[in-house]
Amino acid sequence: MEPIRKHEGVVYPLNRSNIDTDQIIPKQFLKRIERQGFGQFLFYNWRFDDDDQPRMDFSLNQDRFKDATILVAGENFGCGSSREHAPWALQDYGFIVIIAPSFADIFYSNCSKNGILPIQLTEAEVQQLIQKAETPGYSLTADLENQKVTDSEGFEASFTITPYMREMLLNGWDEISVTLTLEDKISTYEASRG
Repeated sequence: MEPIRKHEGVVYPLNRSNIDTDQIIPKQFLKRIERQGFGQFLFYNWRFDDDDQPRMDFSLNQDRFKDATILVAGENFGCGSSREHAPWALQDYGFIVIIAPSFADIFYSNCSKNGILPIQLTEAEVQQLIQKAETPGYSLTADLENQKVTDSEGFEASFTITPYMREMLLNGWDEISVTLTLEDKISTYEASRG
């Protein structure tokens, strides 16, 4: 995983609540065994019609959001099944930060374990960002070190994150990497078992 300290990116507003993991990555695309390649299927049933052609009325298909790396959505983002493919699809598509008023617990945890920074802001702050993001090219800065979200127009909001999750994301560690930080102790213990 890549470390996340401060990320500035174009914002994609998805003003919908209760977006579940089957909407993020439909079940028919879960046959892959590697983490890559899921981005092309992100929000598939919204992005494509029955003939697999892009729906231009779905905003993510519009050119103004093609470089978006920050997703701002409604409450209860990532609800439904606990499939880890959902954050894989979001990340593979290019999203590094997801901002919402609330997240499903397992999805929230899966984001941090896969190198996505999930940020919980108030409903009012999220709605303000969604409105601002209707302006083409609108960008935000998510500062994990200082736990703030800002823009060039004076918007500023603080967020909280557990120290463990913060450390993992700042260092670009997954859970195996965290275990390997204790490699000397593990080796010492194994050697003592003779």
